[in-house]
Amino acid sequence: MKYALGPKSRARLQGVHPRLVAVVERAIGATEQDFAVTDGVRTLAQQQVLVSKGASKTLNSRHLPQPDGYGHAVDLVPFVDGPRWEWPLIYPIAAAMRTAARELNVPLVWGGVWDRKLFELPNTPDALKDAVAAYCLRHPGPDFIDGPHYQMEL
Repeated sequence: MKYALGPKSRARLQGVHPRLVAVVERAIGATEQDFAVTDGVRTLAQQQVLVSKGASKTLNSRHLPQPDGYGHAVDLVPFVDGPRWEWPLIYPIAAAMRTAARELNVPLVWGGVWDRKLFELPNTPDALKDAVAAYCLRHPGPDFIDGPHYQMEL
């Protein structure tokens, strides 16, 4: 089944770097799991609220406008009768984003595995699950694993 971004998701991509938007658009057309864009560009005030709630760990987020004027991050959540955050639904989205990023040559980092570019990771949901587990072993402790998050690496 082919999916498409809805009006709310498209609105949330306003101000996001065009290369990242292109990856999201390619991924939604190829994914096995429908998804919605829950966050694109944020204001500093929005980011401060997220940090105070523990939903983000930094005030230096790529969701904030970068020197080029664009946000360089998006959050994509599975959509099944509404937004969902279960990991088994997140892995197929990461696989589609990996494929799209590789095809469009846009280096991305995924919040599931922060220490490698997304297109260096394996391309199946099961292998991505294993990559997250391996990352957690390499980085024990309070690391912030954020499966819906994708950010550009320039």
